[in-house]
Amino acid sequence: MTATSETAPRAVAGNLCLGSAPDSWGVWFPEDEHQVPHTRFLDELVEAGYRWLELGPPGYLPLDPQRLADEVGSRGLQVSGGTTFGALHRPEEWERMLAEVSEVAELTAAVGAHHLVFIPPMFRDEKTGAFTESPQLSADQWRALGSAANELGKILLEEHDVRLCLHPHADSHVQTQPEIERFLDATDSRYANLCLDTGHVAYGGGDNLDLIRRFAERIGYVHIKQMDPGVLAQVSAEDLSFGEAVKRGVCVEPPAGVPDPGEIVRELSTLDAELFVIVEQDLYPCAPDVPMPIAVRTREYLGGCGLSGTRRPQVR
Repeated sequence: MTATSETAPRAVAGNLCLGSAPDSWGVWFPEDEHQVPHTRFLDELVEAGYRWLELGPPGYLPLDPQRLADEVGSRGLQVSGGTTFGALHRPEEWERMLAEVSEVAELTAAVGAHHLVFIPPMFRDEKTGAFTESPQLSADQWRALGSAANELGKILLEEHDVRLCLHPHADSHVQTQPEIERFLDATDSRYANLCLDTGHVAYGGGDNLDLIRRFAERIGYVHIKQMDPGVLAQVSAEDLSFGEAVKRGVCVEPPAGVPDPGEIVRELSTLDAELFVIVEQDLYPCAPDVPMPIAVRTREYLGGCGLSGTRRPQVR
C-alpha cells in the first residue's frame, strides 16, 4: 500500500536539529533527592539515540569547563545551549544576576555552544504552589524587564558570543501570548529573542503556529513539548500551580497532547533559519526508570516528523 502524504514520514527538516535536556529526565534543580545523577542522565541520553543536549539547571552538570567537556565529549555528545534563570524585572538584583548569568554564558561558550535559554522566575513556588509575588507586572516593571533583557543580551553577545533566548514559562510573567508579544515589542532583536517552548505556550493559552508565522525572525531556539488538554482544564478549574500540574501529568509524550508536534515541525521547517529543537517533557518528580523509554519513543516519533540531530545549525 502506498502511504498518503498525511501518513508518510517527512523528509528530514534540514534546518532543524533535534536534542534533549535534563528536564526530560525529571531534573529541575542542581541537586535534589528525586533526580538521577548526571552521569546516568548522560549515559541514557546516548543510549536513547541523542547527540545534542542543553545543559539544564546550573550545577546539575559539572561547572568546570574541562570536566564538562570531557564528560560530554567522551560520550560523543555536543552542547546546544546553556540554561539560566533570573528576574529581569527587578533592578535591585541586576548585579548578582549578571554575575550568575555570565558564569553560565562563559561555561556555555567554553563547550562550543552559542545559545543561552533564560527562564524568568515563577510567581508560584515550584514545590508548594504558594504565590511568591503578584502574577502581574506593573508598567514600570515591564520597562525594567525590556531594558534589562537588551542590556544583558548585548553583554552576552559581545563578551561570550552567546545569544539570549527568553523562555516563556508557566506561572511566570511571560506566559500568555499577549505577554510574549509584549516582551518581543519591548526588546531589540539584536540582543534578546525567544526560546519558543511549545508546551508552555499552549499552557498559557497561546497559538504556537501564529507565533512562528508572525515572529519568525525572533525565534532563536525551540523547546518542543506537549500538554494534556484534560490536565490543562484542571489547571483552569482548580487554579493549579505548574508544579501540581506536572505531578498530575500535564506534560505528555508525542503524539499525545497539544500542540501537534508534526504541525510545529512543518511550520519551523519553512523558516529561513537553522534552529535547535530540544525535547523537554517535565517529569519532576519521577521514578528513575521512567524517562529512558519515553526518550526513545519521543526521538523515534519526532524522527518520523522529520527531526534529526545529525548536524549543527548555523548561528544567526
